[in-house]
Amino acid sequence: MSYGDPNNPYGPPQGQPGYPPQQPGYGAPQPGQAPGYGYPQAPPIGQPYGYGAGPQEMPGLMKTARVLLFILAGLQLLFGLIVGILAGAAQDTSSAFGSGDDTSAATGLIIAVAIVLLAFGALSIFLGVKFKTGGTGIRVTTIVYSSLMILGGLSNLVRGGGGSATFGGIISLAIAGIILASMVNGSASAWFNRPRY
Repeated sequence: MSYGDPNNPYGPPQGQPGYPPQQPGYGAPQPGQAPGYGYPQAPPIGQPYGYGAGPQEMPGLMKTARVLLFILAGLQLLFGLIVGILAGAAQDTSSAFGSGDDTSAATGLIIAVAIVLLAFGALSIFLGVKFKTGGTGIRVTTIVYSSLMILGGLSNLVRGGGGSATFGGIISLAIAGIILASMVNGSASAWFNRPRY
């Protein structure tokens, strides 16, 4: 191949008289330009494509809300089991004394309460597990769930009359308030709206 060959894939040599200069960006690197092979350089490691970097570690308030959801789930499952066992034992005792038909409606209502407690415990576990990978739906569900817990805690405070229901209402209000406060701040929005790769 000669340098005058127009089919030369390597192009004309630089600085030869009679040849036009090469266009910038083609062929040999220009002064001040990093050598490349036709493709753009990849971004530095740790910088994601497309979106700005979102939070990579769960914020502290989110960790607190997650732990409280697991604690709440344990309490709800425990009380649901205790209420269900006690309702069954009370029905068995009343049946043994011959008044089982009279108490079956009340026992059914108590067992329904136990099932609701177990379902809420399962929901608390589900929400706590999904905090790591979940999106906006998990955040909204947690907000609704904690709001309902606050209403239930207020109801227990009003109806409690200073007894154990009042104490349960205070505990419920404290836990639900912390969970709700952690869900409505900016760090929760950034965490649940972060890009997932």
